[in-house]
Amino acid sequence: MIKKRLIVVKKLVAYITSSYPDSNFTIDLSNKLAEAGADYLELGMPFSDPVADGPVIEQANLKALQNGFKLEQLFEISKEIAPVINTLWMGYFNPFYHKGLNKFISEANSSGVKGFIIPDLPYEEALAYKPQIEAKNLSLIDFVAPTDSKERVTKIVKDAKEFIYMVAYAGITGSGKNEDLQELIANVKEVSNTPLFIGFGVNEQNAKEKVAGVDGVIVGSAFVKVLLDDSLNYSQKIDKVANIAKNIKENINS
Repeated sequence: MIKKRLIVVKKLVAYITSSYPDSNFTIDLSNKLAEAGADYLELGMPFSDPVADGPVIEQANLKALQNGFKLEQLFEISKEIAPVINTLWMGYFNPFYHKGLNKFISEANSSGVKGFIIPDLPYEEALAYKPQIEAKNLSLIDFVAPTDSKERVTKIVKDAKEFIYMVAYAGITGSGKNEDLQELIANVKEVSNTPLFIGFGVNEQNAKEKVAGVDGVIVGSAFVKVLLDDSLNYSQKIDKVANIAKNIKENINS
């Protein structure tokens, strides 16, 4: 009897800034990303001080705010796209705190969003909010970094849901640094079966190299650069981002 080889498809998480340049664009782009093979959409909530993001995403954040971004746009967009692609809201803790976590949980449930990515909320502080979030079948994505000890990694990932976000290097997104991540990957895999995705500095050129040993990649700045390119029109931006996503998905699975 010939045994069939199990083919594990590596995943692509695509970050885009919500409502930049406008809500209809975000909906059209999200649908196109789903068609191109993106498995998750990390829908960024524009914020005035995105401390973990590099200059590209920071610029898109500021432009969206200058255009009058309101949280209601995020909620309305999500109702359109969450049925099409696994959607998570990526935002800094300030809006969650000031608007009230219950509001975000309620809106996430009504729109079909799967959970939240809050990069400036440390694991120890996140523990106070996780039960409230997970009680509604939502996930609060956990982060691990090369600076984390094995003991800390074990603590962080033991109950991780949906996927684990591995930060490729200390610093901001898009800066393209390189660090040896094999020990970190081994430490995570030793104690958790939750998929491990790598983010920070992943693009079309290096995605195949970056995905080695992990279950997927998180790509942001490479997409947002296209959104900021004023030489392209509405449909050209969407087509170019979708083409990059398609190439990345093919590269990480080839």
